[in-house]
Amino acid sequence: MSQNILAPFSKAACQTFKLLLDIDVMEDTPEAFSENSQGNVEIAIGIIGDYSGEILYCFPKDTTLEIVKTMCGMEFDEIDEFVKSAIGELANIISGNALTDLSQQKVICDILPPKFMEGNNSDKESSQCPVYQTRMKTPIGNVELRLKVDTSNN
Repeated sequence: MSQNILAPFSKAACQTFKLLLDIDVMEDTPEAFSENSQGNVEIAIGIIGDYSGEILYCFPKDTTLEIVKTMCGMEFDEIDEFVKSAIGELANIISGNALTDLSQQKVICDILPPKFMEGNNSDKESSQCPVYQTRMKTPIGNVELRLKVDTSNN
């Protein structure tokens, strides 16, 4: 299935950032952030249906705070419950838009509630699912998008 699975998510992220935040996004290289992801904020959205797995959105802490400031018009110094909720909702919107795009290709999936992680706490367990990833550059910081998806159900 190659990188085609990533395209609807990249497209949805670009559109959502432009619409909600008035921020232009440029897709960067498919490499991950440095191994030292301490301080990164990660939101995992589970996928069930024709595809199963998860979408992981990784934001540096400063980028997270700037995104929420832009979304809400309020200044934040720390990752609190409000910031977690707002960044989780952004991930939900992107994921939902991507799955709507996939449904037009007759791929039917649903998303699960977001799981919030901070620091280097993301699930590092090995999986049989292939991993597709890209990094997106924005004027307020980079965002990493990683999909761990089993497409064999389709």
